[in-house]
Amino acid sequence: MPDISLIDRLFDVIEDDIVPKTADGVARGNKLFGAAILRKDDRSLVLAETNNEMENPLWHGEVHCLKRFYEMPKADRPDTRDCIFVSTHEPCSLCLSAITWTGFDNFYYLFSHEDSRDSFAIPHDLKILKEVFTLDPGGYNAENAYWKSYSLRKLVRELPQAERERLEARASAIAARYDELSGEYQDSKAENDIPLN
Repeated sequence: MPDISLIDRLFDVIEDDIVPKTADGVARGNKLFGAAILRKDDRSLVLAETNNEMENPLWHGEVHCLKRFYEMPKADRPDTRDCIFVSTHEPCSLCLSAITWTGFDNFYYLFSHEDSRDSFAIPHDLKILKEVFTLDPGGYNAENAYWKSYSLRKLVRELPQAERERLEARASAIAARYDELSGEYQDSKAENDIPLN
């Protein structure tokens, strides 16, 4: 059975640490993707970040988080094998590669690539996977020699009814906030110069 306390903690981090940064980022014209790094041993937050494509189109939420992580003094930066990586949205091919190259053995995400396309009107993750890598949705190897990925929504569906309903309500509340942020981004994206907006 999935670890209920971990799912709750990851939802806390999304709500309390990533969403406020994302709201600020969206107000500056950035997309709504964010990420965080936690220590495995005590689940304390190491760092949370959000998309910063207005500065550099490579600074997707996950990549920007990793950039900031490696800007930390080495003495303060835990080994990636001792960390949990959480992403608000299923990482795109760029972010999947970045997570791999930095040595994380796991990542968790809330919204799928299909959610990015269908609910948030950002289809590029799936288009790039198809056009560049000839992969259909979900076609990448979610468990491989480098890492194992976890969909938080799939984990929640595996829980007993009471916990499942409680955590589905939390996920729905987070999704409602992301719907608002998505509307703000979509209303303003014509004014920015992000290549794939």
